[in-house]
Amino acid sequence: MTSKSAVRQPNLLDELQNTLAHGTLARRVETLRRVTDLFLHGAVDYSDEQIDVFDDVFHCLIQEIEVSAKTLLSNRIAPSPKAPPRLIYTLAFDDAIEVAAPVLSQSERLNDAMLIENARSKSQGHLLAISKRKVLSDAVTDVLVERGNIEVVESTVNNPGAKFSDSGFSQLVTRAEGNDNLATCLGTRRGIPRPHYLKLIARASDSVRARLQAANPREADDISAAVREAAFDVGHGTGAISEEAAKAQRLVKLLFDDGRLDEEQIASFAANGKFEETTAALATCAGISVATVENMMIESRSEGLLILAKVSGLSWPTLKLILGMRGEAADSMEDLEEYRSSYDMLRPSTAQQVLRFYRMRQDSAQTEPAA
Repeated sequence: MTSKSAVRQPNLLDELQNTLAHGTLARRVETLRRVTDLFLHGAVDYSDEQIDVFDDVFHCLIQEIEVSAKTLLSNRIAPSPKAPPRLIYTLAFDDAIEVAAPVLSQSERLNDAMLIENARSKSQGHLLAISKRKVLSDAVTDVLVERGNIEVVESTVNNPGAKFSDSGFSQLVTRAEGNDNLATCLGTRRGIPRPHYLKLIARASDSVRARLQAANPREADDISAAVREAAFDVGHGTGAISEEAAKAQRLVKLLFDDGRLDEEQIASFAANGKFEETTAALATCAGISVATVENMMIESRSEGLLILAKVSGLSWPTLKLILGMRGEAADSMEDLEEYRSSYDMLRPSTAQQVLRFYRMRQDSAQTEPAA
């Protein structure tokens, strides 16, 4: 489109408006097809001003037009990275899912704010279309996981381009309870944080655990280790551990042997979300198994962590960082204030007595003969 033709666009808009006022439905559909052809032919070279003119034209043409014509337009215009933005927004919020789906699943013109608005107000079909986008931010998936039905949630989990927040993973673990298919989808997804993975395994059925092992034959040992750790009830041996956990434990042992496993280091682990390193550090300082600490981390109650922190000589700010790592089990501000009060009043001698009980149970379990 040349500068000269761009100047003539307002006249074209007037002609189109006259056609819409006096033309038949067939005439409007044919005009829409021709304008779409014209736009797609040179969309790469159009300036923002020229795209705005097209946006006005499309806005006039799609008024009171039949669904089939809008559906065709949506399918054609959705892949264009320079598609008229107002047109895309209008199509995305159309009640007819056949109109909205192509742009919701493909258009780069829809930002997170638009997608979230759509996901909060439109149908499950709209949410399903959003779940199929190449890239999804955690802000968008939070809404999909919260509001979507099981089809939407599974589609989102199976999308490799989707990112999830910590609260999103927490909701997914909760929704996967009692749903073997979703639990399997979530368990086979790469990048699920270990605390959430342990919770998932702890709540999963035997069939889900078998599916996870079958779906990830190269990671069967890691999955078996996670199953053992998740099902660990101080008294059932330690078994194998995953390669990632073993690496973290070696690092912690090295730091401990060098005298560098101090509160600053533990706080750094917790602040950076290093679950394996944090649990290994607490276990080392308290002299109990990593599996026991991991169980405390995924429990809804926090008393066990208060005991470990007090025995390890940690301050409240460091304990607060550790409590914040627990995802779904994380506490409200009121809970944190209550825990802080309890922690301040907890005597080290009392904490040591409770910890000795944990160790006694652990030692007793290790001496029991295998079933």
